[in-house]
Formats: sequence, C-alpha cells, structure tokens
Amino acid sequence: MSDDALDSLKKELFDLEQKFPSLITPDSPTQRVAGKPSEGFVKVEHPGRMISLNDVFSEQDFKDWLNRLENFLGEPYSGSFYCDLKMDGLAIELVYEEGALVQASTRGDGLVGEDVTQNIRTVEAVPLRLSPYGRSPAGRRDDKFKIPKKLIVRGEVFLTKKELARINREQKAKGGKSYANPRNLAAGTIRQLDAKITADRKLSFYAYSIVGSDGSYGDGFKSHDAEYKALRKWGIGVNPHGRVLDTLDGVFKFYNEWQAKRDALDYEFDGTVISVNDNAIYRKSGIIGKSPRGAIAFKFAAREAETIIEDIIVQVGRTGVLTPVAVLRPVHIGGTTVSRATLHNLDEINRLGVKIGDTIIVGRAGDVIPDVKRVLVELRTGKEKDFKMPKKCPVCGQPVTQIESQVAFRCENTDCPARQREAVYHAIGRKAFDMDGVGPKVIDQLMDAGLIINVADLFILTKEDFLNLERFADVSAQNAVDAIAARRKISFARFIIALGIPNVGEETAIVLARQFRTLDKLAGITVDDLQKVPDVGPIVAQSISDWFKKPYNKKFLDKFKKAGIIITPEKGSAPGTGKLAGKTFVITGTLETMSRDEAQDKIRALGGDTSSSVSKETDYVVAGENPGSKYDKAQKLGVKVLTEQAFVQLLTK
Repeated sequence: MSDDALDSLKKELFDLEQKFPSLITPDSPTQRVAGKPSEGFVKVEHPGRMISLNDVFSEQDFKDWLNRLENFLGEPYSGSFYCDLKMDGLAIELVYEEGALVQASTRGDGLVGEDVTQNIRTVEAVPLRLSPYGRSPAGRRDDKFKIPKKLIVRGEVFLTKKELARINREQKAKGGKSYANPRNLAAGTIRQLDAKITADRKLSFYAYSIVGSDGSYGDGFKSHDAEYKALRKWGIGVNPHGRVLDTLDGVFKFYNEWQAKRDALDYEFDGTVISVNDNAIYRKSGIIGKSPRGAIAFKFAAREAETIIEDIIVQVGRTGVLTPVAVLRPVHIGGTTVSRATLHNLDEINRLGVKIGDTIIVGRAGDVIPDVKRVLVELRTGKEKDFKMPKKCPVCGQPVTQIESQVAFRCENTDCPARQREAVYHAIGRKAFDMDGVGPKVIDQLMDAGLIINVADLFILTKEDFLNLERFADVSAQNAVDAIAARRKISFARFIIALGIPNVGEETAIVLARQFRTLDKLAGITVDDLQKVPDVGPIVAQSISDWFKKPYNKKFLDKFKKAGIIITPEKGSAPGTGKLAGKTFVITGTLETMSRDEAQDKIRALGGDTSSSVSKETDYVVAGENPGSKYDKAQKLGVKVLTEQAFVQLLTK
C-alpha cells in the first residue's frame, strides 16, 4: 500500500478514536511506532521514546489539532510556531560525547532501536566530531554555544533524487534491479551489514531536535528555534527552509508555498512539521499515544486515498462506447475533492475484482484523472454487489453490442443524444476548435432547444438564436456569436481532431495533416495507403476510411463548407523528415519563453513527435520550472533531460 493510502486509513482511524475514545486499543497504529529492531544489529535503548507525529490534511484539521492542544493547556496558545519540511527518510538518533560521535541508532519501535554506528560513520553529512564551541559566521569561537559533555541529536537520514538516479544507472549497467523510491533505499542502506555499501550510497542528514539524557525534549533550550541555531553553530546540518511564524495565516502560507514546490527540491518531502516553538509549553503538552500534543505533521494533499464505491454508472461517449464510472464517497486527493473515478471497461472491472460497495484505493493518473488502483478485499462485509454491463443504452434505450475483437461495448445508434452531445463537447475543446466562452453548459442549452445537432451548426447561429436561451442578454449573445466566428479559421490537424474520428488522437491527427495537407486528399485515401503513414496501423486506417465513407459524415463536412470554415495547412515537416525526425519529446514543468503548446508546435514543425508520458522510447525530456514526476521517471530510465535553454538551442542550431 502506498504511503498516501496508508496515511488516509490512519487518519480515518485517528478521527474515529477521537470520537470514540473507548475504542482505542494498545495495539492501534495511532498508539505505537511502526517497526521492530533488526535481528542483525545490537539493540539500543533510547533515553526517551522516539516519537512519531500524527497527521492532518487540511486547514480545518490543523485548527482542530490546535483546539485540542489549547483545551489540554486550559488557555489559548499565543506563541509562535516552528515550521519545517517533513523529510521522507529514516529517523536516526546520534549520541555525541565530548563532541565525538559515539553511537547512532534507528528509531525501531520508539523505545529500542538498532545500533547502526558503523554505517552512520560513513555518511559525510553526519559530522564525526563537533567544534567544542560554536562558531560565529566570522569563524570566531562563540562561548554561548559550548557543547554539553553528552549531546543527543535526532534527525532524518535521506537519499537525494539525484543520488537515487545515479544508483539506478549503475544497477541498470550491472543488470540489477532498480529502486522505486529514495526513502526505502535509504532505510535499506542504513541497515546494510557491510558499511562499504552504505558509504557508496551517499546519504544525507538533517537534524530536527535535541533531547536530554533523560529523554526530555529540547534539553534546556527555550525554543525549538534555539535548538536549530545551536545545531548550526556546532556544525550539524538542519533543513535550511525552516521558519518561525507567529500566525495561523503564516503557517498556512508556508504550507501552501511548499506544497506548490513539492517537486522543486532534490529530495522527497511529503508535508510540513508544525511545532509550538516554546519548548516549555511543548514539554507541558506531553504525549498522547505515540505522538506529542505540541507538534503535528501537516501532510500535503494525497495522491492516493481510501474510499468506498457507492455505485457504478455507465457513461456513453461521443463514439457510442460505454464506460463504467465508479461513484465514490467523496475524498480529498491532490488538492481536489474526487467523487467519481473511471473503471475504463468490463475487463478492468474484472481484473480489479471491483464490486459496488467495495472499499478501494483511488488515485489520480498523472495527478489528473481519478482511477481505481485496487480493492481492499479484506474490508468486505458481504453486502457488496457485482456489476453487469447494461444490454440497452442508458441514454437512448437502443441495444448495446460488444465491439468485435475488442473489450468495449457500444451503443450503435448514431443518433443517440449522448453521442451527439459528447461529440460537440469534444469538437469545441482546447485541442480542436478551442472556443472560449462557449462551453458545455451553452452547448447543452443549444441542443436542448434544438438549435444545433453537431458542431458545424454552431457557425450558422445568430445573435437572436442566443437571445432565446436563458441568461443571455444582448451583449452576452453577441459575445457568443463573435467567439464562434473567431474560430472559423482552423489548422488541418485541429480540424481532424474536431471530427472525432474513432481511434484518431492528437498525435495521429498531426501526422495525417502533415502527410496529406488537404481534407480532400485525406478523404480519398485508401486503407492500404493509410497504413503506409507512420503511426497509422490497420485498425486506425480502417476507422478513418469507414468514417469518410458514411453518408452522414459527408453531409457533416458539407455543413462546414457552407458555414465558411477555412482549413489551413499544417505547419511543419512531413512525417519522417525534418531535423527532429524520429525524436520523441516530453515536456514537464513551466517554460519561461513559450507555452507548452508552442513548444510542441515547434517540435512538430521540425519533424519531431511529442508524448504526454516518459518511456524508454522517449529521446528527450524538456524540464521547465517545477518539473513533476516525469522528470524523476526520466532520471530513473536514463532519458536525456534538457533545460529550457538547451531545448531552445536544439531548435535553432
């Protein structure tokens, strides 16, 4: 189970325990720290329990935590907060005596950990000896920061993304397995019996607290900020992005700022840690279960979460294909509330074993499209129901048939209202006619009023037609007519996309537009000749040929001609030509000098191809500001990554 899904379940359990304290059991995950000491290492008893933080996921959750803290203290909290990044690594306790590192241990179960001193000694980020006195910026001795005879420091060992990519490249060269994420590899590296392996994997370390020999938090320091200042003086690294903030608005701004920069740093962090900065109040707050009352992990929006399938409905798309969709108990994922998720087709339902009423893990593919990851079969109650594909179209009531040699089911009624409506939605979309100001709600009104049947009808509408619709006045009606008129000129590739030919997506449309240049040439081409075009296989070729042969579609094209639609030739080289021919690009992040669409147009104009996902076949990944997971995947697969400057040079040289 992913960390996001696990956090979702733990948060649900925590909330239930807050409502029903009598249900808390000693072995609840909220009452203990996960993990047991490895049998291969000497056991180390910690001077005080190494704690783990409870999680919150929203501003309201955070306010609820603060209210619980204030209720315990018996007064409002008016002090400052120390805000830090929640590193995704392995918790470690370091013991220094007379300034020298004498012991390092893992958290283990919180009370007893594993002695990993030899391995930690190989981590350059962990100093083996500290300056007896803290140093000022000018390098002079600072007597205020004399190191105690015994110093106990806790912090996080982690692996950078860059180092993970290096290790995986070496693994690939040796024919070994690749590692999935930095945290698991960091944990495994610290537990290596051979310290040479640990040394070869260049781990990093940030400290986050000082404890006394009796386990007391802060060891005499008045504030958490003062602890960090002392650690810096002694030469122990702490996260440089930590900040003292005085207000809730400041805390929320810090959280939102770093959530937006989640992929910007060279290490994984999955949230922020917010602590009361006053150590006396922190110690007074005490511990409940396994967690301190005075600090909380304010986790970023999950990319996966647990929820329940309340129903499965069927949507009919623009090609008549039926798609089952899960109706979910609403859940917060990736900063938005998700209430539906695609189940794709009947085969996918059978593969997942999905039933109505199941508890499932839902995620967002590419952080955008919600889909069901897996079913938590162990949480079934016996009341779940199987799903069956309907025999009749849920929109028009006509028979549904399974497409030959495919898993999809389709409504064969070409006049089905769902097919026509979805086709118009598709045609006005950003990749096709891109009609600003004329969205699905306007289309719904026009179709319900019988003013249009397909997208071509839009171009013969008048202002008076719009004035007959709800919420349209003189100005708004004229604006709608003007918005449609502004799209009378369209590139050939966009026009092909707007036609909604089955199996023809954006990239195929661009290839066809470059190859044939005009609509008449494309409409008259044979299946055999179509298959000679790069990226056009037999299914796509047959689909294109069949579409142009249908009388209905010929009338559809005539409507465009009568409406005065101007189709401009596609810019760029024909398939297989141009200096970027045969090269595939993926763009991630924000580019400064051009939009993503402009960058893709430039690539295609030089004969190259673009893709939305990174694979072994990708030649280049262009990384702008704040690149996402595609950047990490490129590093993992060894795909060449170009900065925006290098990309521009490649285009112009």
